Amino acid sequence: MAKLSVCICTVFKEVDFVDRIAQVKEAGIGAFEFWGWSGNDLDAVLAAKDATGLDLAAICIDSAVPAVKEGKAKGQLVNPGCREAWVAACHESIEVAQRLGTQTLIATVGNEQEGMTREAQHQSIVDGMKAVAQAGEDAGVTFVLEPLNTLVNHKGYYLWSSLEGFDICREVGSPAVKLLYDIYHQQIMEGQLIANITANIDLIGHFHSADVPGRHEFGTGEINYANVLARIDETDYDGYIGLEYHPTGDSAASLAQIRQIVGA
Repeated sequence: MAKLSVCICTVFKEVDFVDRIAQVKEAGIGAFEFWGWSGNDLDAVLAAKDATGLDLAAICIDSAVPAVKEGKAKGQLVNPGCREAWVAACHESIEVAQRLGTQTLIATVGNEQEGMTREAQHQSIVDGMKAVAQAGEDAGVTFVLEPLNTLVNHKGYYLWSSLEGFDICREVGSPAVKLLYDIYHQQIMEGQLIANITANIDLIGHFHSADVPGRHEFGTGEINYANVLARIDETDYDGYIGLEYHPTGDSAASLAQIRQIVGA
């Protein structure tokens, strides 16, 4: 059965950020996740995590150092000029991950760089991940690269293809570098969800999910999530399915609908 994790950056937005963790617990889901960590009260997050007994499934690579944050944002992984800031942010985020008790750090790669070929940007991603892979292995942390759709939400983003993402993971060749397979984004960009997932499941370290179109809860669009998650259950994948969607109404009711669809 799928292990679900609620993204509290998109769900339960009607309550204060830290209070969303208790709402996840009340909804009967055993884990939560969120995006950037630097702007949040991490002591309060940890206290709420401990009080509820929930797992923290994942957070994004971030930095609390303004110069590092700015340098990383200029191109992130696709730009070799951002490498030093990228590596610094990864090391900083590993420390935060260990403090909060999560083993998964989400990595976005940045938008396409003018004047650079796609081959050069691809190689920059590989080299950037190789630069931090050993630190991830030593810390027991997995970096998960996230392809995003460029047709609806993230125009100009470099890594839109899960298949290229899998190639990058293979080229890096570390158990600490895998793919975040976002079912919503890949339905828009590639389709063939079950075939691509099951053929590459050993390289997937985390999932995100939402229905298409609209990025809402399961059952509002075209993806047969009962079938997709059932096929994932047939594999050896033992990680989380992150629920990164925008509820069409009440957050708790939308989670109840998702649980009913997937039998969780």
